[in-house]
Amino acid sequence: MRWGNLAKFLVTALAIVGIFGYYISPLALSIKQGLDLQGGTHVVLEAVDTPEAKVDEDAVQRVVKIIERRVNELGLTEPIIQRQGDRRIIVELPGVKDPEKAIEMLGKTALLEFQDESGATVLTGKDLKNAQAQIDQANRNLVALEFSDEGARKFADLTAKNIGKRITILLDKQVLTSPVVEEAIPSGKAVITGNRTIEEAQRLAILLRSGSLPVKVDIVETRTVGPTLGQDSKEKSKVAFAIGIAAILLFMLLFYRLSGLVANIALLLYVLLLLVALKMLNATLTLPGIAGIILSMGMAVDANVLIFERFKEEVRAGKTLRAAMDAGFNRAFMTIFDSNVTTLFAAVVLFFLGTGAD
Repeated sequence: MRWGNLAKFLVTALAIVGIFGYYISPLALSIKQGLDLQGGTHVVLEAVDTPEAKVDEDAVQRVVKIIERRVNELGLTEPIIQRQGDRRIIVELPGVKDPEKAIEMLGKTALLEFQDESGATVLTGKDLKNAQAQIDQANRNLVALEFSDEGARKFADLTAKNIGKRITILLDKQVLTSPVVEEAIPSGKAVITGNRTIEEAQRLAILLRSGSLPVKVDIVETRTVGPTLGQDSKEKSKVAFAIGIAAILLFMLLFYRLSGLVANIALLLYVLLLLVALKMLNATLTLPGIAGIILSMGMAVDANVLIFERFKEEVRAGKTLRAAMDAGFNRAFMTIFDSNVTTLFAAVVLFFLGTGAD
């Protein structure tokens, strides 16, 4: 009979896990995943003072907007751009194909200048209306520029006054090209040649379209997780989660029988509600987050164990089931409350002082 009961409990546990996996897996997979699970690049930028420009709140807000435009131009799915403190900006780029180029592009000031032979700056990136990467009939990779009305007037004046002379186009004080003006150009359009690849031309066009940063920005931290490593972490997390929850369910069934079955159902509902909350809040699931979910499940089971043990003690003392249940819960409550408050304090400290992997 004992083996028969054990078999029933095992079958029940497997059924619960199967139903749980069937309904929960699609929900868990739909939650936004952190870089440590799907791969990508984490960058921390910091705005710094220079003799030319000092950092203030307005400058940092403009930097954030320009960084957002640059990242959006990359065509990535659900990038994250958020401020950290007064001067730092966190950028997360999931699934970026060329992390080094993306990081380089984020930190560029991208100050575009058109200078005459005397070195005087006549136009800047502020006079641009649009910039597009193109391939011309000679199979050259170039960036086609279109100026605003004011910029077109300045460019026409610049080319008219410098026929037969060179004008220099610079990006962050580095020469991009220095063509000789053959005739005045009143159309308000120009091209930048010298790009080795179309990808290089596209990155330059993105920088010019997004505008120049108002202050210097330093890259203070970078972290890249390859897609293969991210997939490996995801698979190992699935296995760890499955083993952990199966062990918990089996333990509760073997030691507490019917009460354990009720506790298991409550535990699975808790995980379901937690995943629904993550989905609705558009939260990001990371490896530390998965570890936290498993830890919270352990704490939930610990609470059940405390209540059940106190309940058994009260039953042995001769109380009725109802009275034993109330007394057992009341005796275990303060211990459970203390452990959860301690965990809450630790979570608050980590939230404000820690750094995550998301």
